[in-house]
Amino acid sequence: MSYAIIGFGNIGQALAKAFARNGIEVAVATTREPESFAAAAAAIGPQIIAKTLADAVKADIIFLAVRFESHPDVAKVLPSWKGKTIIDVTNAYGVSPEELGGEPSSRVVAQAFTGGRLVKGFNHLGAAVLGQDPAVKGGRRVVFLASDDDGAAAQVGAIAENLGFSPIKLGGLSEGGLLVQARGNTWGQLIFKDLVKFD
Repeated sequence: MSYAIIGFGNIGQALAKAFARNGIEVAVATTREPESFAAAAAAIGPQIIAKTLADAVKADIIFLAVRFESHPDVAKVLPSWKGKTIIDVTNAYGVSPEELGGEPSSRVVAQAFTGGRLVKGFNHLGAAVLGQDPAVKGGRRVVFLASDDDGAAAQVGAIAENLGFSPIKLGGLSEGGLLVQARGNTWGQLIFKDLVKFD
């Protein structure tokens, strides 16, 4: 299984730290040439590999950590995303429900990534918290996942566990997904809730 993080801002770098902490290789890419951020990637760890966007999207599992407005540009890189799982880490804060056709933002993203399996996840924590070690006082930091594809949600849940998090599945994009999505200028009820699960 190969992994890529598209977007190397604060959230993309926080995700990269989770991969580095666990010794798991991940490609990172932006719309810029990889030389422009290769040093920053290497500073996080040797497992963080700067690549071109065209190379990074060859991965099986792709964390979409770009601004919501930029997701169509990433989606255009491949004619079909069949066989790939897209983890939507975007937040459409400030985008009006009318612009989204009344749909949850994740469903709009899913439509752009034709053929791909989409899971909303890793987006409810700020970058400063997401970048910390998820092992907290004997528990594990929670990440919420929502998807209309149970198989993809289970796959991403396993990845979350490998990265040290405790995944909690919220159900489909239109139900649980709305708890971790912005609607216009309002944040979903679970956004920024920093929870720790104890077994």
